[in-house]
Amino acid sequence: MSAAGLRPVAVIGAGLSGLSCAHALLQAGHTVHLFDKSRGPSGRMSTRRAEDAHGPWQCDHGAQYFTARDAAFRAEVARWQQADVADLWDARLASFDGSAFAPLHTPLERFVGTPRMTSPAAWLVQNLGERAGASARTQWQTTVQRLGRHTDGWAITSAEQGAHPERYGAVVLAVPAPQAVPLLAPVAPAGTVVAASVRMRGSWAVMLRYAAPVAMSWEGAFINTGPLRWVARDSSKPGRTGPETWLLHASTEWSDAHMEDDADAVTAVLIAAFVALGGPAPLAATAHRWRYADTELALTMGSWWDASLRLGMCGDWLNGGKVEGAWLSGRALAQQVQAA
Repeated sequence: MSAAGLRPVAVIGAGLSGLSCAHALLQAGHTVHLFDKSRGPSGRMSTRRAEDAHGPWQCDHGAQYFTARDAAFRAEVARWQQADVADLWDARLASFDGSAFAPLHTPLERFVGTPRMTSPAAWLVQNLGERAGASARTQWQTTVQRLGRHTDGWAITSAEQGAHPERYGAVVLAVPAPQAVPLLAPVAPAGTVVAASVRMRGSWAVMLRYAAPVAMSWEGAFINTGPLRWVARDSSKPGRTGPETWLLHASTEWSDAHMEDDADAVTAVLIAAFVALGGPAPLAATAHRWRYADTELALTMGSWWDASLRLGMCGDWLNGGKVEGAWLSGRALAQQVQAA
């Protein structure tokens, strides 16, 4: 039977690994149903867009940039550049050791989505469409809570809709490891062990707005002391418009210790740390708590696939971390699904 004649594949999670997997499955002739609990795609390649008393604003508050060392991913990034949804960020970078800033000079190319970090994911969703007799369907604001294995395929139950009537020939979990564990535990002990072996760490992000450009000697800085780990002038990224915005990322160690703290208290501490570095107090600030920002020790298995169950996992946490790892993980899992 051709791939197009099989039951659809359910891809749960519309971050970059899930989108990468969905695209590769479509290219192989599979029908794909994509689910995500959010209102749209992107996962941690995320941008906050809002309006306050000072007007509309936006700020990347998840992944700040990405690199492309693998040839296949570099070719994919080139397609994004051609579509005007990604570009090089030629930022002045620095590091802070607790006493002084030192400039960082590196030939490494750093890319960002344009005009916001979510743009590549949005473009990938727009380009799912019909391919070679296969098709894709997206379903947002659907929190998958349970998987059921039946003689006629996999069943999905979501918080919003209860039991879904569709049956699936395979299921792909493209979610953080801690979210995969409760889905796998009743149906796939081996996969549960893999997901449970990973410790994902949190991070607080604070987005700052200003009435005028902030003059610093760098656009991005790695902070190696205190509660902050990364500070960036979001407005310096290509394609950005609107008011001056800056992003503060707390270190994972500080964030884990303060994960349940009040957002206002966290915001005050991180702004004070930025002011101590020479930054001005902002007009306004917004905090976001990432419970699963990165992986303490990412796995290097690429992806996980059980051919007998027709159940798999992909994500940056399975493939060394980072945006590039997520894309490659999704592609690797799609190849395993197709081989089965």
